[in-house]
Formats: sequence, structure tokens, C-alpha cells
Amino acid sequence: MTHERTVSIGHDHPSLAGHFPGHPVVPGVVLLGEVIETLRRSSAALSVTGLPLVKFSSPLKPGEAVTIHVDQDEAALVSFSCRVGTRLIASGVIEVTSGAVTHMEGV
Repeated sequence: MTHERTVSIGHDHPSLAGHFPGHPVVPGVVLLGEVIETLRRSSAALSVTGLPLVKFSSPLKPGEAVTIHVDQDEAALVSFSCRVGTRLIASGVIEVTSGAVTHMEGV
């Protein structure tokens, strides 16, 4: 099962206020929240149990359109990548089980 979603984190997002003033960068936890939201939209019957592999390759700036690609190869593992055009922003693996997706506090 493969799903894609394109999102943009606005310049007014509350997490940006202190995250490198003058040179704002979207925090990784905000981007991971969007990855989990993409997963939740594709299958509400999954619960996130772990993030065994996450790699941030390039900073995401506010206002950039990032495409999130989620691919569930196995029942318990979901791979993801986040790109702005051809530039890789982040990638990794999410562990899941059957049940409602866990919400990240504050995201």
C-alpha cells in the first residue's frame, strides 16, 4: 500500500518562533507529525509503535511544498520519504500494529 500527500508548513506555524530566528527551519518533529498524519489518513486502523530509523537529510524551510511518500511493504513496517522536488528532506521506517494511530502530543 502506497500513499502520497503534499503539505506546506506555513511561516506562521508556532514551532518556528524560536527555531533559528532569522533563518527558520521546520523542526523534525513537525515533519514527522505530518508523516504520521499521512499514514493515519491511509489506514486509521494502524497504531504507531516505534520509529527505528529516521534520517533528516536536508532542512525544510517554511512555505516549501514537501511531498510525503508512505509505503507499507510489511504488516509491521512502513517506509517513508519526504522530498521537495528531487531534494530528499527526510526518510525512515515506522513500526506499526493494528489499532488506532497514536497522536503525537503537541503536533
